Amino acid sequence: MKFNVANPATGCQKQYEVDDESRLRAIYDKRLAQEVDGEALLGEEFRGSILRIMGAQDKEGFPARLGVLTPNRVRLLMYKGDVGCRGYGMRDGERKRRSVRGCIISSEMSVVNLAIVRQGDREIPGLTDRIIPRRLGPKRASNIRKLFNLSKDDDVRKYVIRRKVTTASGKTYEKAPKIQRLVTAQSLQRKRRRRALQRSRALKAKAEAAEYEKLLAQRQAEARQLRKESRSRRSTVRQSKVSATA
Repeated sequence: MKFNVANPATGCQKQYEVDDESRLRAIYDKRLAQEVDGEALLGEEFRGSILRIMGAQDKEGFPARLGVLTPNRVRLLMYKGDVGCRGYGMRDGERKRRSVRGCIISSEMSVVNLAIVRQGDREIPGLTDRIIPRRLGPKRASNIRKLFNLSKDDDVRKYVIRRKVTTASGKTYEKAPKIQRLVTAQSLQRKRRRRALQRSRALKAKAEAAEYEKLLAQRQAEARQLRKESRSRRSTVRQSKVSATA
């Protein structure tokens, strides 16, 4: 069984292959997102290390799906974009039955993806001895603060990860992502302006509704007065006709 071990702290990744059943017993019957002892699984090199199971796939290439509590392969109704369902030719809302592997690790797995949660006392060659810089950094302001352990008073724009790009003509320039959800004085001013416009529109609509109700009441009163005058005229004409015949 092959194990892809990743170290998120350094960005390194290394593959190990284990055929000893006594070591593989340490990961059997474990589920995705559970932790396993690195020394029991991969040997003395990982003494004191804790590894988390991030994913797996069986010998036929079917991926393990979190939440399917079985070591076997099952067929599930899935939407487009779900794990194990690419959804080619599927319409929105359509579901198709696809085969996926359960989240419990068994001997039928061929590749298991692991991540180092806690590093031991020893340095692991290929995982902890070098740092691979991130090519693309986070875009959201809160994620940038989390990455560099910044406070809300620090300027996030100074910590954006930039990268150099060389064009076909040989010109080199820097690219940086546009920071999302960045709160600045200008954005707060725009928010206040939007709120003020909303309030003014609401007050204008309320005033227009009151004016309309007033005009409607006036028109209804005028219509009632016209009907009353019309009835009075008809009654006067009727009385005059009666008196003339008498």
